Amino acid sequence: MKVARLVEYYVRNMLIAFVMASSLTALFNGAHFKWMAAEVFGVSLFFIGALMVNVFIADDVRHVFLRVFRYDKRPDPRALWQVGIGALFFTVQLSVVEVFMQAWMAPTLGGMPLYIVFSFMNAFLMTVIYEELFYEAPENVQAYKFKKLK
Repeated sequence: MKVARLVEYYVRNMLIAFVMASSLTALFNGAHFKWMAAEVFGVSLFFIGALMVNVFIADDVRHVFLRVFRYDKRPDPRALWQVGIGALFFTVQLSVVEVFMQAWMAPTLGGMPLYIVFSFMNAFLMTVIYEELFYEAPENVQAYKFKKLK
């Protein structure tokens, strides 16, 4: 089972690094610097550089969030990143569209941008798949017992 934990570790860190790199790229996309327009196969060189840097700091960012949300004091032993992985999947999909596929941002569904609707549905499905692959119920968690109604 150590291989699954290692894969989970790298999946989480790569998702965090991708979100940070694409956020920086989207932030600086509107800048009028010539070096920001350099691309290789349609991928910004700035994105590639930011992704490389963010891969190294993603684990530290994850640990900061664990401290901020007081993970060690939570009564539920379920890992915080297994609970919040859906938000990561959702943010990554939004980032991909906003950085690489801006033409997809125009179609709407009753006023809601269609890429947000699809990202939400995909994030839900990916979270369910992620939970099935990586979640292990700890032994110390007991099932909740309901009171019998009279």
